[in-house]
Amino acid sequence: MRILGLDFGSKTVGVAVSDELLITAQGVEIIRRKAETKLRQTLARIKELADGYGVEKIVLGYPKNMNNTEGERCEKTKEFKGMLEKRCGLPVVLWDERLTTVAADRSMMETGIRRENRKDYVDEIAAVFILQGYLDYLSNHPQEK
Repeated sequence: MRILGLDFGSKTVGVAVSDELLITAQGVEIIRRKAETKLRQTLARIKELADGYGVEKIVLGYPKNMNNTEGERCEKTKEFKGMLEKRCGLPVVLWDERLTTVAADRSMMETGIRRENRKDYVDEIAAVFILQGYLDYLSNHPQEK
C-alpha cells in the first residue's frame, strides 16, 4: 500500500508518495497550472501518479489559520478534495498543514539551497512534510491504517 501526499496551492500542487511500508515520504514533483481554476489537467496528472504508484489513499494538506480557524483556502481545499475523490476513486484525508511551508523553507535554507531557487522546490517539500506527518501519526495509531 502507498499513500500520496498533496500540498494544494493556488497555482501549484506539490506531490509526495510513501514507501510501501508507510514509513517514509519522498517528493515526486510539482504540478503547475496557469490559473487557479484550471484543474482538469492537474486532476488527470494526480490520477496518473496515483495509478502508477499503486496508491490506495490520498492525504491532502488542509491550510487552517494559526488560530485554528478555517479561511477561504480551506473552502477551496474542500472543493478540491471532492474533485479528487470523484476523479481518482480513492479516499482523501485532510491533514493539518500549518507551518509545513515554513518547515520546508527552513529545511532548504539549512541544506544551502539559494533563496531564489527555493520556490522551485518548496511545494514538493511541503508535500513531503504533510505526508510524513500523516505517516508518523499512522505509526502511533495502527488501527487507522
